[in-house]
Amino acid sequence: MTDIVLVAPVAGWATPLSEAPDPVFAERMMGDGVAVDPIEGVLRAPCDGVVTILAPALHAVTIRGESGVEVLMHIGLETVALKGEGFTARVTEGQAVKAGDPLIEFDLDRIAGRAKSLITPIIITNGDAFEVATRVTDREVKAGDPLMTLRALGAAAETTQTAGPAAERQVVTPLAHGIHARPAARIAALAKGFDAEVTVAAFNRRSSAKSPVGVMALAIRHGDAITLSASGPDAARAVQALAELIEGGMGEAGAAPVPKTTPAPTPRPRRALHTGVLRGVTAAPGVAIGQAARLIRTEIEVAVDGRGARVEHAALNGALETVRERLQALTGGDATRGAIAGAHLAFLDDPELLASAQRGINEGRSAGHAWRTAIDGFVQALNALGDRRMAERVDDLKDLERQVLAVLTGEGESGTDAPLGAVIIAEELAPSQVMALDPSRIGGLCIARGGPTSHVAILAASMGLPCLVALGEDLMDVMDGAALILDADAGTLRVSPDAAALGAAQTALARRHQRHAAALETAGEDCRLSDGARIEVFANLGAVGEAGRAVANGAEGCGLLRTEFLFLERETAPDEDEQAAQYQAIADGLGGRPLIVRTLDAGGDKPMPYLPIPHEENPALGLRGVRVGLWRPQLLMTQLRAILRVTPTGQCRIMVPMVASPDELAAVRRMLEEARRDMGVTTPVQLGVMIETPAAAVTADLIAEQADFLSIGTNDLTQYVLARDRGNPAVAADIDGLHPAVLRLIRQTCEAGQAKGRWVGVCGGLAGDMAAAPILVGLGVTELSAAPAVLPDLKALLRGLTLEACRDLAARALACSSVDEVRALADDFRRGADR
Repeated sequence: MTDIVLVAPVAGWATPLSEAPDPVFAERMMGDGVAVDPIEGVLRAPCDGVVTILAPALHAVTIRGESGVEVLMHIGLETVALKGEGFTARVTEGQAVKAGDPLIEFDLDRIAGRAKSLITPIIITNGDAFEVATRVTDREVKAGDPLMTLRALGAAAETTQTAGPAAERQVVTPLAHGIHARPAARIAALAKGFDAEVTVAAFNRRSSAKSPVGVMALAIRHGDAITLSASGPDAARAVQALAELIEGGMGEAGAAPVPKTTPAPTPRPRRALHTGVLRGVTAAPGVAIGQAARLIRTEIEVAVDGRGARVEHAALNGALETVRERLQALTGGDATRGAIAGAHLAFLDDPELLASAQRGINEGRSAGHAWRTAIDGFVQALNALGDRRMAERVDDLKDLERQVLAVLTGEGESGTDAPLGAVIIAEELAPSQVMALDPSRIGGLCIARGGPTSHVAILAASMGLPCLVALGEDLMDVMDGAALILDADAGTLRVSPDAAALGAAQTALARRHQRHAAALETAGEDCRLSDGARIEVFANLGAVGEAGRAVANGAEGCGLLRTEFLFLERETAPDEDEQAAQYQAIADGLGGRPLIVRTLDAGGDKPMPYLPIPHEENPALGLRGVRVGLWRPQLLMTQLRAILRVTPTGQCRIMVPMVASPDELAAVRRMLEEARRDMGVTTPVQLGVMIETPAAAVTADLIAEQADFLSIGTNDLTQYVLARDRGNPAVAADIDGLHPAVLRLIRQTCEAGQAKGRWVGVCGGLAGDMAAAPILVGLGVTELSAAPAVLPDLKALLRGLTLEACRDLAARALACSSVDEVRALADDFRRGADR
């Protein structure tokens, strides 16, 4: 087949499709093509063919050319809301046309005053069969001038029905303007991400959900009932995700909820919980005794209609500035609070979010309603990705929505004046609520929902607040003022304990405080077991300001510097000078003590705009750690050079994350040696690895031949060994690094390191677990790196032990058949050590 020439359907300025101010077209979700900013009000046929779709609002038309090419022409952007005003059709569906025939006449001036833009995309919607070989852009064209040359790609492969389970669901469309081009494109983009054949049916017509033109052709309007059907392995997930996308309104202006056909579930009746023990998931360790104080999150009511665009724009801008100032004030303090505040600031300054809210105000909505609708659109888009790791971002957006609405309405949180030392109970907590708490007045946090890796959990740990999450709905039955014993270490909340239990807990807590005060006095001394065996105790750091606090708590060095703080929440990667300055400041803060710098651990749940990692079905098994560094070697080389600039040379050691084979370490070693040669660095620099994958643990003997040291990351190692995602609250409660399978891999790693003369450390969460530390030492670990807050107690514990006792404990732990057995063994051992 010869090349196909499409002519300009309208006179105007031809521009690249990427410049269309709408991501559906700019990101080619509908297909490839060209955009024209028209200077005349007649849209003409770009080729000979048949009119297959004429939009009910007359703002768009699709032609199927004689060659089979399908061309969509969309007059202006967001013109569906005009409901045909200013448009006059000159053709009907099914009509044959010749190139240049008038299709639609439109009133330029009338439309320009009401539409987002007059830019008119001309799209090839069956891009699997045709590609754009050449196109005209950045110049004026006349109607009938050559605009695009298309090249046939050959017959598209026949669609085969994917075997697998079937699923079906009926949905009532809430979109005020029905399913037009933008929502059709989003439906198709989502459907393509599933291994299933998905169809949309309405009015006895049916289309593949993966065809935006086919979905548009169904002419689905607000309130129409449609049926989503799917077959294949992902059938159920596909139908659920598409239903949630459509029912959520997709952020379309004017999306109105439609009554559901199924009744809403009856709220669970509340009952007073006077006594008992609730079990949850540990989010931050510690013990607290105090009265229950309920923190209630009430829904903030906002008016729908505005008081005029000028007034509402001013109100929104003022509220945004107030919230921005509050967040900016947090970025200069505690590193953890600063990082979370920075994430919220990035959302607050998102131009698309602001533009969506401004459009809502221009349509007559109040500032609060427009802001809530804009946030909801983003939330629905993230939820539609079907990626659990986006849940944290959704929580951040909802929190940001609430912060702005609270300023607009003057409403705050509904709750109680908590007594000193109270244990806060809540169904959910937002990061901003936790950051507003005074940790000196609060005993701990208990949350019915949530997961152990959320921002709330991270904040609680950084503030030194014991915290349990996922306690379940029974938590909300706890009476205000009830006496509570929160033992986050054991994962339990005891409600209204009797006098004996309360007295025992108070005695144990008092002894704990006394031991901590004594441990803090000797924290600066090197850590040795009672028989003289040396165990190095280092700190995990994530920002410059944490080094001084770590040293004050007895850190003998930094066993893990998470360099992600330099790379996250920014549009471009930090250059060599910026990185070198930050690493030098941390090295100075450590006063010459060893600094182990982990190279960038990107990927997974750490998205970065300048690292466009494609969407992955399971990010934990995709481009992560060293794989990203070898995929983008210039990024890794810049970081290696920055580390080598730290003085004195040799204070810094380099650690490579997520290594699974010796070849990966060898590749990094070659880059490091190249950087040393170029920079004239003659002092050897240690290069080690994190043992985080089962493959690395099993081949630790091979890796140790090339590595200068091995450091075990127990968090990731545990989730991979147990095949449980630590970011999924549904299974996170069963993740425990003291599982016998994990302990056996740690032992194998230690034996491999000892055989090659390499020291082995642990820098994962298990290193700061007082029950686990003696077992790790008994397995052969000689360096433990944990959060700065636990270092004094950790060193005090180790000083009371002998290497022989630790080895005996480790041997007995390896013989256990379950985590519960290991934990019981470790608790008995620790109680004996405390005596």
